[in-house]
Amino acid sequence: MLNLAALFITITAVCMWFNQRVLRLPPTIGVMAIGLVLSLGVIGLDHFSMTTAVADSAEDWLSRINFNSLLMDGMLSFLLFAGALHVDLSRLKAYRRSIGLLATLGVLVSTIVIGSAAWWLFQWASIEVPYLYCLVFGALISPTDPIAVLGIMRSAGAPADMEIRIVGESLFNDGVAVVLFTALLGTASIGNGEIDLGHMGLLFVEEAGGGILMGLALGGLVYQLMRSIDQYQVEVMLSLALVLGGYALSSALHVSGPIAMVVAGLIIGNMARAGAMSDNTRRYLDGFWELVDEILNAVLFVLIGLELVLMPISLTAIGVALTLVAVILLSRLVIIGVPLRILRRWYTFRKGTTRVLTWGGLRGGISVALALAIPEGEFREPLVVTTYIIVLFSILVQGLTIGKLVKMVVGDRCHTESQDDKH
Repeated sequence: MLNLAALFITITAVCMWFNQRVLRLPPTIGVMAIGLVLSLGVIGLDHFSMTTAVADSAEDWLSRINFNSLLMDGMLSFLLFAGALHVDLSRLKAYRRSIGLLATLGVLVSTIVIGSAAWWLFQWASIEVPYLYCLVFGALISPTDPIAVLGIMRSAGAPADMEIRIVGESLFNDGVAVVLFTALLGTASIGNGEIDLGHMGLLFVEEAGGGILMGLALGGLVYQLMRSIDQYQVEVMLSLALVLGGYALSSALHVSGPIAMVVAGLIIGNMARAGAMSDNTRRYLDGFWELVDEILNAVLFVLIGLELVLMPISLTAIGVALTLVAVILLSRLVIIGVPLRILRRWYTFRKGTTRVLTWGGLRGGISVALALAIPEGEFREPLVVTTYIIVLFSILVQGLTIGKLVKMVVGDRCHTESQDDKH
């Protein structure tokens, strides 16, 4: 396992260097693109029978990695905490209504719409996938990925109000999606075809509500511990213990670890930063978590690129996935546009908000990880492959063009916040 970790850290470091030296793309997109090129090279060598040793070795190495466990039980806690650490809580509270609506009702509606569209498309392509499994797919592909969104939206130069809306939504909606995914997958696996709405509601309250309480308790505890000392080494260590221990405790108590880490990150990044840290501690704590965030993001997206080696992608799968991309974008346009149009009667919104939030709703590693968590069976492969293609499109196409869209719709105001936009 150590050799495998060393191999991928080395590959990631080389990809980061090449992107910075040659491509100069946003880091997340650049390293994933290089990973894809490497995967295509391996597939090409195998396809033209030039050598099978490299392809066999690559498949063997990648098959040893449990992507779902690596992200959901390992990287995700660090990435969510690091992302929440730099979110201004006062701004987040100002947009809590729109963020809460998108992170809950938006995910529910999107799951049904996308799942139904997927079922129809699979039937049209003569791919047998039951409707319940299509809803499972709808749940895993509906949430915008905070890991993909955080870096790309910031590098795109989005205005503060647009950024906080989409980042806030992305930080919280994965908890709702995981609850939906778990409940729907459990129902689909049983095979009785009945959805227990009462059980799903109870599971949501337990997971999401418990995660919020856990984050408040752990964040508050570490905040008090930090207030009692002024030693940056110890305070950085406390933040690390909060993430590792807090996520493990949340899992043991069956509450949402991702939501707990977001809430704890908001407390440490706002309350502790203002009232418990010296300037020296802030500098070291920010530097540590920025470095962790950059390294893990790079490793994650290199792995997403390399996963292409294991994907049995066909022209039919590409056609279905790209059609679903259109469905995802249209459904997101409606889910965002209708509430904002209604709220414009009372609040002022920056020009182009709906378009930016729609196109900036990126799908990423969380969707791939959830798809890979579907048990082995005849329905798993088309769902995993479709998810992977959609994620590639989202990051490469939407991620590379979101900056241009931001500049087009807000012009020279893209780096300043409107004084009138308060909600």
